[in-house]
Amino acid sequence: MNLRQAAPKGQAQPASEPPPPTPPNPDRFLTLAIEGAALGVVEVDADIYGLFRSNVAKAVQQLTDRLPDEEKLAQIGTIVREFDSYRKAAEEELRNRTSEWRSLASFLFCDLLKTLGIDPSHSRADWVLRCMSTADSANKVENLHELLDSFLHPNGVESAPVEASQFLAGNHSTANDNAAGLRGGGSAIEHVKRILEQGGKGFIVLFQLTCLDMINQRFGAEAVEDCLMAVAAYLTQSLNSDDAIYHWSNSSLVAILEGRVNEQILTAEVERIVHRHREATVNIGGRAIMLRIPLTFEITPVEHLQSADDLRKITLLTSSRSMR
Repeated sequence: MNLRQAAPKGQAQPASEPPPPTPPNPDRFLTLAIEGAALGVVEVDADIYGLFRSNVAKAVQQLTDRLPDEEKLAQIGTIVREFDSYRKAAEEELRNRTSEWRSLASFLFCDLLKTLGIDPSHSRADWVLRCMSTADSANKVENLHELLDSFLHPNGVESAPVEASQFLAGNHSTANDNAAGLRGGGSAIEHVKRILEQGGKGFIVLFQLTCLDMINQRFGAEAVEDCLMAVAAYLTQSLNSDDAIYHWSNSSLVAILEGRVNEQILTAEVERIVHRHREATVNIGGRAIMLRIPLTFEITPVEHLQSADDLRKITLLTSSRSMR
């Protein structure tokens, strides 16, 4: 009998020593750190970010504890380059995106200026455009917002820019409560809509009076209204009885003409009408004064429009060309 066998019954046996702890795997720590760093990278573009995550995941899988130290260092270098490559691609994407947004904002602002009758080269308008082109931080965008608000609404939300022309503001109502005594541009849009729905053909002629700002400065607003009324009466008399004329703004009238053979013949017809219109009699201070009112026109076939609302785009582009 040995000593173990001789031990009294019921006496606890000495506990065996626990196995030594397994040393941590430093390579596993490294892969976890890399994967965590990749998760913390900001996603700027879904495609670029997805490619980056895929490349990093593949590189991490090759980083095993069986690799010699030199190969591990080379693989870590590959992963670092993936991070750097993504940083450069993301920065380039942000630069391009910021540039495109600034260009779009400037384009929309210029179109807005034209609808208000403001020349984009005006000093204050040009300053706003310059600020748009350099707004590359949140603080600058916030300052731009305040600048836009003060430019567009200098005296509260209901106010208009001091540079705005009262003669280029569009009239899209259907009422006839305007200086020309004609139905508003909203009726013109409805007319075009009917033609498009019926598959008909016709032409849109935008007549523009090009000197009303000067007449307003010299003779006042009543003279401008008389000029517009005189031109409306002249066009109504000169065009066919079934042609429709609408008040588009205080410096333009829209005529919708149907039954014409082609644009070339219509252009010759309208040119004769415009050429014959030399002067209009305007009542100023109880006196009849003859004023020369230059007229220009633009012709657009109705079938070129995708929808009736495109009439707004046509008149906007024409107005912008006349301001140049």
